[in-house]
Amino acid sequence: MALGSPQQRVVLAALLLRRGRPVTVAELIDAVWGDELPPAAVSVLRTYASRLRKVLEPGHAVGASPQVIVSTADGYLARVPQHALDLGVFEQRVAEAKRLRDTGRAPAAADMLRAALDGWQGVPLAGLPGPLAEAERSRLAELRLTALEARLEVDVRLGRHGEVIAELGVLTGEYPLRERLCHLLMLALYRSGRQAEALAAYRSTRRILATELGIDPGASLQELHHRILTADTSLHPPPVRQEAVQEVLPAARQAAGPEQLPPDLTAPDGADAGADPVVEQSARPAQLPADLAAFTGRHIELAQVEALLPDGGVVPPAVVISAIGGMGGIGKTALAVHWAHRVAHRYPDGQLYINLRGFDPVGSPVSSAEAIRIFLDALGVPAQRIPADVEAQAALYRTLLAGRRVLVVLDNARDSEQVRPLLPGAPGCLVIVTSRSRLTGLVVNNGAQPLTLSPLTPAEAHDFLVRRLGAARLATEPRAAEEILERCARLPLALAIVAARAATRPEFPLGAIAEELREGRNSLDAFAGGDLGADVRAVFATSYEALSVPAARLFRLLGLHSGPDLSAPAAAALAGVALREARELLTELTRAHLLTEHVPGRYTLHDLLRVHAGERVQAQETRAERERASERLLCWYLHTADAAYPHLTPHRQRIPLMFPPAGCRPLTFTAHGRALEWCETERPNLVAAVHQAVAAGRPGIAWRLAAALWGFCLLRSHLHDWLDIATTSLDAVRDGDDRVGQAWSHGDVAAALTAMHRFDEAVTHLRRSMTLWQELGDTQGETRTMSHLGHTYLQAGRPDEAVEYCRRGLALHRASGNPWGQGVALGNLGDACQRLGRYDEATGHLQEALTILRATGNRWVEGATLDVLGTIHHRLHRHHEAIDHYHQALQVHRDIGNVSAEGDTLGHLGDVLLDVGDPEAAHTTWRQALAVYEAIDHPDTDQIRGKLHRLGQCTEGVAVT
Repeated sequence: MALGSPQQRVVLAALLLRRGRPVTVAELIDAVWGDELPPAAVSVLRTYASRLRKVLEPGHAVGASPQVIVSTADGYLARVPQHALDLGVFEQRVAEAKRLRDTGRAPAAADMLRAALDGWQGVPLAGLPGPLAEAERSRLAELRLTALEARLEVDVRLGRHGEVIAELGVLTGEYPLRERLCHLLMLALYRSGRQAEALAAYRSTRRILATELGIDPGASLQELHHRILTADTSLHPPPVRQEAVQEVLPAARQAAGPEQLPPDLTAPDGADAGADPVVEQSARPAQLPADLAAFTGRHIELAQVEALLPDGGVVPPAVVISAIGGMGGIGKTALAVHWAHRVAHRYPDGQLYINLRGFDPVGSPVSSAEAIRIFLDALGVPAQRIPADVEAQAALYRTLLAGRRVLVVLDNARDSEQVRPLLPGAPGCLVIVTSRSRLTGLVVNNGAQPLTLSPLTPAEAHDFLVRRLGAARLATEPRAAEEILERCARLPLALAIVAARAATRPEFPLGAIAEELREGRNSLDAFAGGDLGADVRAVFATSYEALSVPAARLFRLLGLHSGPDLSAPAAAALAGVALREARELLTELTRAHLLTEHVPGRYTLHDLLRVHAGERVQAQETRAERERASERLLCWYLHTADAAYPHLTPHRQRIPLMFPPAGCRPLTFTAHGRALEWCETERPNLVAAVHQAVAAGRPGIAWRLAAALWGFCLLRSHLHDWLDIATTSLDAVRDGDDRVGQAWSHGDVAAALTAMHRFDEAVTHLRRSMTLWQELGDTQGETRTMSHLGHTYLQAGRPDEAVEYCRRGLALHRASGNPWGQGVALGNLGDACQRLGRYDEATGHLQEALTILRATGNRWVEGATLDVLGTIHHRLHRHHEAIDHYHQALQVHRDIGNVSAEGDTLGHLGDVLLDVGDPEAAHTTWRQALAVYEAIDHPDTDQIRGKLHRLGQCTEGVAVT
């Protein structure tokens, strides 16, 4: 059939390769000519399509719709069945070969691959020009080569190694960088008794890879090289007839290759090749341990795992694998055994169970080979019929499970590699794996469904004790029962140990047991059971001892961190390592379930694991190293908070700091939003760090960190935290002779008290701070405190005194040339004047303040100043100007995240909206203000509720729509 010019044939190729899907005109033009378009390319393309129709549909009637080359909205498509395309036939045969191989029919798979390759004629798209043809030639050549490798691999596995050596030799010469071909050639040569040539093939490939790419061979090729060097017997060819093995043990052939099957499992001459005496004699094991009579809770987790099994007893299309993970003592085995008993009736061919002892406190882990032999014995295979070779044993194990419905419980696995040889090879079975490791390899490569257990919920933990001690005993001492639950941190193993102690001593009040736990809160002594498997410390120790040395060090250093969670940069500072290394160590701890990544990049320790880490760090780190680690961590929080400080309070005087210690790499920020976000995320840790610094005898870090958080706490109205860290720091520095720290801390306490409307106390602290600055001769500190006094009197409703201190502060700021302080003082002075009814004077001060504030980038006080200008306009009945200024103020507040000021301005805006006769808008605005105030527990919350109530839009103190 004459298909026309090469370009016309490219059009046909493009349509056929799209498999019945449309190809646009633009795509076809690009396929034929690329960037070198001829004149009238679209017209030429349509001519090609018309000619192809005439060739492919010679009997096509004029005016009838085309049947092969069909026009679409913006192009064409080709309607050609897959069986009419040589590529379609090739792909179908390759897919069928894969199915045959996966179901244990390797000879048929080899024949199918050979038929697919026989249909391949010459170079694909030979003689066709253009970018499409060039790209497709490469893709199709790779497709053919991959199929050829698959056929050669099956031939080698079938024992045809001698027949393929010559072909493999040619291919490795043609494709020297394809390691899979080298692997097959080496194996074929070795099995043919040509060990030296096999090693020479490896050396040749290694040399070429190093010369061409600068790399070594991959792990698979290196492993085969090592096995050949050590004359690994598992590489030897099978001394049996392949056809008999393939008929008797199809699943074994599929999983391990016929070369690994034992000779005594082949069918003797004249025997029925379709029968397998081993399978016929296999037993129906029932190895599940007893279910816990007092099993409690885990309803959500049980629903998750049971959802893996189809309803109605339908056999899943693949082996179902559930990987149950979690920290030691979390109840993995209990859940696995309980679930196994619930679904055992769905697996009539038996249940296999083994404790792999991956984290056994005394013994070593059970090897995969040992586990397989135990399972073969349970399945009734006589000892003399168990092959000597490990891979052959695994093949026999999979053979015995093929076509049967067996439940397999692999408890306490060390890692994925220990588990993988124990997986069935055909659908119908359920495998339940438990491990303290995160079995990522099993999830990625074997389709396991992961389930990570968390501590029991409070209700489940309470029910746990009820099932073991009785409801009446807990009801008699409810507070003691709650404390026991809290001290056990809802860890099932800890609860079981304490419950066992209480059950064996019924005369003991629960209060005495709770007191024992309380006294040992920094130790795991109270959770020691009768044996190592029931001892929390011993259980934790087995996970800890499996860690690498650096990860174990980081884990124990976590015992020095007092905050609720930890970021990777903080962990790097704690350990004094680079961030990349810290992330790797955190990943290792997370995989071992000694740490939980509760949100991306942030990690938590279970309370009892924190105690264990604390015990370890005290026992294994010197006092000097513990102090250095604590200093690195605390300084990391301090210096990072200081880096955020100028973004939240630009141009305000910063706190004097020493250089951070070696190994401490604080974060830096380039934008206000990121600095604010970091402070918000780390807030609980920052509060804890202040207290930890005080407890560690480092008051200098404590007061500086509290001072660095001044702007953040005020912006976000974290008033209780602010007062807490400020007073804690003040108490610490009072005990020493750090008068600078005392002066700063008095000012910080006063600022927090002012924000909480405790003005008299605030004034007392400010006067003490003023005295200290004067004694120290620090004019900046004195000036700053003077302004604070003016602001506090202003907020206290004492505008006359506010004017006095604001004027004095303004004069001092002008004398020192401090524009930041001038802007703040003018803003406060303007506010004080407007409260005294001196609106013209107030407006002058405020307008001057705005000019300075905007020049210095002080958007914080800019927002407050705009709000005061709005209030002046409101009082002068210039309602539209007032509304405009309030909206400007809101924009500034929201830009910088000043939530408290946002609530204030919303309240003022609602007032003016009500005055202009728009109660609905006022109601909406006040509801917004109420939401802001309630979120931060603002002192003026009730005032907003009162306004809403007077509008008749509030029910029982809560605004309603």
